[in-house]
Amino acid sequence: MRLIDRLEHATGLDPLVQAGQRAARLVRPGRIRDVLHGIWLGHPLHPLLAQAATGAWLSAGVLDCSPGQEEAARLLTAVGLAAAGPAALAGAADWSEQHEQQMRVGVGLASLSGAGLLGGHLAFRLAGGANHAEEVPHLIKPGWHYLMKSAELPEGKPVRQQVGEIPVVAVRARGEVYVLADRCSHMSGSLSDGDLDGGCLTCPWHGSMFRVEDGSVARGPATAPQPTFQVREVGGALQIMLPGAG
Repeated sequence: MRLIDRLEHATGLDPLVQAGQRAARLVRPGRIRDVLHGIWLGHPLHPLLAQAATGAWLSAGVLDCSPGQEEAARLLTAVGLAAAGPAALAGAADWSEQHEQQMRVGVGLASLSGAGLLGGHLAFRLAGGANHAEEVPHLIKPGWHYLMKSAELPEGKPVRQQVGEIPVVAVRARGEVYVLADRCSHMSGSLSDGDLDGGCLTCPWHGSMFRVEDGSVARGPATAPQPTFQVREVGGALQIMLPGAG
């Protein structure tokens, strides 16, 4: 584990990281990249494709040792090959939108043979691809909470507020007030530092876009939606409640 920790801080890998990032970003933000990120699936696509390829090849190896199963083994080998290419593309798309530490480990993942160990380190130790807003419903108490005075929320400008342990971002768009969890589900960037345009908030870190109306992903690399609060105005004050909190 200490060896992998040193890999995270191995700045000598940065030229490889930068070259790989440039290559991965040849697929520009848009529909194809969003498909590779897995926005349509609701979580990263890469692990699913990687498991499909690994499972197919493992099954092919078992069948290859069984009499009369040669055709089935060849079919599963072909299935694994068909899944491997898209898995590599999806993995590269996700990897290119991580922090430097994750990308250095990713270079190690490509250059060393310990794919399972390093991939697990990326996912579970460094939380690459994890939903960084998942804990929000568990950290905020049920019921309505005071947010701010309604008059203090301007039109079209994101405002960061704190509700208990949870930072939230409030926006007034076309006269309606919307409140979302402030930390981006992709890598915890502060959405209140981003731009509001066309009913969407853009994360300033990696460009993920979320619809303020319901928190859904309009553009990746984020795949998980932002927790979205209900809003009401009482006596000139804004109050919020998160359905399913607690």
